[in-house]
Amino acid sequence: MVRTWPLAFGGALATAVAFGPARMGFGLFLPIFRERFALSTAGAGLIASGAFAGFLVALLLTAWLISRRGPRLPVALGSFAAMSGMVLVAISQNTGMLAFGTVLAATSAGFCWSPFNNAAERGVPSERRERALSIISTGTAAGIVGAGVLALAVAGLDHGWRTVWVVFCLAALLSAIVNLYALARLPRGAARTVPRGWLGQLVAPPTWPLLAIALSFGVTNGFYLSFAVDHVSQAGGLAGIATALSGPVLYIALGIGGTVGFLTADIKTRIGLTALVRGIFTCSLASLCLLGLLPTAWSALLLSAALQGACIMVLSAIFSFWSSRLHPGLPTLGFTATLAMFALGNIVGPALGGFLAGPLGLAWTFVAQAAISLATIVLFPGQPRRQSLGDTAS
Repeated sequence: MVRTWPLAFGGALATAVAFGPARMGFGLFLPIFRERFALSTAGAGLIASGAFAGFLVALLLTAWLISRRGPRLPVALGSFAAMSGMVLVAISQNTGMLAFGTVLAATSAGFCWSPFNNAAERGVPSERRERALSIISTGTAAGIVGAGVLALAVAGLDHGWRTVWVVFCLAALLSAIVNLYALARLPRGAARTVPRGWLGQLVAPPTWPLLAIALSFGVTNGFYLSFAVDHVSQAGGLAGIATALSGPVLYIALGIGGTVGFLTADIKTRIGLTALVRGIFTCSLASLCLLGLLPTAWSALLLSAALQGACIMVLSAIFSFWSSRLHPGLPTLGFTATLAMFALGNIVGPALGGFLAGPLGLAWTFVAQAAISLATIVLFPGQPRRQSLGDTAS
């Protein structure tokens, strides 16, 4: 067994870069990108959807790479994709360079998500595995907060946003170096044969509730991450501070709210999966409505961002343990199928929301997105269909 701490630290660093600036940086700096590159709302939505499409493609490729080459190669590819994409964003002079850099950087999230589950199984003693995975998962929240703090530090500087993206790039380089070392001594995993009918297992009726909530949250979360900062900026920003500071404040609150995700397993044990899912989508509904209707109120923005951060981290944990329960013989494929539905929603949400914002405006588009969360609460199966929840609802 390799030492736990190098793997845990490397995983936390990889997820911090991939799910912080690489995946969410475009939304954080969208007001500046609008000004510098004359982006329309529809155009911004297409770039954001393209980035999430890159995430989906990388996710599917990663499942194939893990089965053949192990976790080290996809993590390295993710780190280098983040680094290359961030360089392009930092030096971009036109919309094409910006779009390509954004999409390339976002693929890192697809490359760096699932490999660490496989790496922990191979290289961390069972009694330390949950702790290692918990440390790795903290990277997402830390990356979001770090991106917000950096953006806050350079707000108001003419080329400060380019400096921030250079720092992001250096963080991706550090991630590549650390993980090439941490994953180098992993033992080879046992070869696993994929049983016949595996595709039918992935889309069988017991999986529908899980796939449905992944798609639903993918749509709303993709839209939120893409347009939240832009909506606040267009509304005039938070009272008492410069408009440019509002986005970083939102992202810091988003990351801090995500720390609730560490309690997911305990909350699920106490109240059951059905109540937890309905509760978290209630949080999603409230988050979207608060930001849509009260974008310049401090209390509304901070609560909205914290609730959205909690949704991200709690649902990430739910996706992981629920898919493992439903697909004990296909852990990688089952998790990938769930994440693919989430990524599909990420693609649809920003593009659709960007076009709806034309006739509706961003405020009411946020409210329309909230209706998707409301429908999920109403339609999510309860006690009569407990078996469809993989016997985890109790």
